[in-house]
Amino acid sequence: MRLLVCGLNPSLHAAKAGVGYVTPGNRFWPAALAAGLVTADRDPRHALEVDGVGFTDLVARASPRADRLTAAEYGSGVDRLDRLCRRWQPGAVCIVGLAGWRKAVDRTAVAGPQEPRLGGRPVYLMPSTSGLNAATGLDALIAHLRAALELAHT
Repeated sequence: MRLLVCGLNPSLHAAKAGVGYVTPGNRFWPAALAAGLVTADRDPRHALEVDGVGFTDLVARASPRADRLTAAEYGSGVDRLDRLCRRWQPGAVCIVGLAGWRKAVDRTAVAGPQEPRLGGRPVYLMPSTSGLNAATGLDALIAHLRAALELAHT
């Protein structure tokens, strides 16, 4: 696996569909396609088998919004993600959404490479791709995904 993409938690729509970032307003899949991260739209199996990109979430519990999650849930999620990274050894981990990392690891974190590593693997933190995050445009999201992929190759 060249990159493990980790969302904060599944939306209710994503949980029902079984595909992360599935709502039309979420810009993850358009950004991932444009960044060269994946070669098929909204197809996590293809992403893993063909593109070497896996998916998980910090918190498995679905909710209407990530702001409903607690610091304890995020903390447990980071511990679980650390174990997954030790086992799977992805080239890097890309955390999509600042809130969970800030609640569990570093409340002052900004987008970009992070310390500590997870499972010995480099971590890249990027803004949320949700349509609720209008402050970050599609071009910036594409650039973040390219930077995460580049980190996986170092």
